[in-house]
Amino acid sequence: MELSVTDLSVVLGRRQVLEGISALLVPGRITAILGPNGAGKSSLIKTVAGLLPAHRGTVTLAGRAVADIEPRERARLIGYLPQDGTAAWNIRAAELVALGRLPHRAPFAGPAPHDFDAVMLAMGATETTHLADRPVGELSGGERARVLLARVLAGEPRWLLADEPLASLDPAHQLDILDRLRTVASGGAGVAIVLHDLGHAARVADDVLLLNQGRVAAFGPAADVLTEARVAEVFAVKVRWIDTEHGRMLVPVGRG
Repeated sequence: MELSVTDLSVVLGRRQVLEGISALLVPGRITAILGPNGAGKSSLIKTVAGLLPAHRGTVTLAGRAVADIEPRERARLIGYLPQDGTAAWNIRAAELVALGRLPHRAPFAGPAPHDFDAVMLAMGATETTHLADRPVGELSGGERARVLLARVLAGEPRWLLADEPLASLDPAHQLDILDRLRTVASGGAGVAIVLHDLGHAARVADDVLLLNQGRVAAFGPAADVLTEARVAEVFAVKVRWIDTEHGRMLVPVGRG
């Protein structure tokens, strides 16, 4: 179930934030959306999720315009994790995760056994099972971030779109979440994530969609996009690819 972005332009107020964006996102792979501040990363992922209207161009899922898919069905197909997500109510963590199952349930219907199973699997995958009975308001920022990710995973979406999912996590949990997202992609779902950290992107991404000033600077396999010359041009940062026992890593070494 491919996500296709074709000649996409987005206008917010009177400002054009994206222009002529085209990319084909493939399930079973992780696509990192990168770019300097103000490049249009969050606007792009919101538009792909159907949360912002396109000024021109299309976003299609398996050939269907995402904007035309009924919201309940779209919520089953596309899970969206916003930047700095919050919980509207101070409910138990397990109850918050269970909200991810609502698109799969008939109106006013109670949860089925599979709903409980999906919640427990999602909390296990994010190492939040021990937080199940804790009120969300009592969780740390990192704990809450993992619970919110579990809510998206509980919905078993065909595509998971995440805007800066590592922002409030310590380094150990950042690596853990990246590993969890790799597991999601390995299971056949598509994953697209907005990231700032070039090293994390190089570690986890199969493909990189690099934006600069609202346009595509490059799109393709991570190693092809994140060249030392291109990173220096777009981010004004010098980087080096180095080989380690854990694989090739991209390391910033100074200002460009």
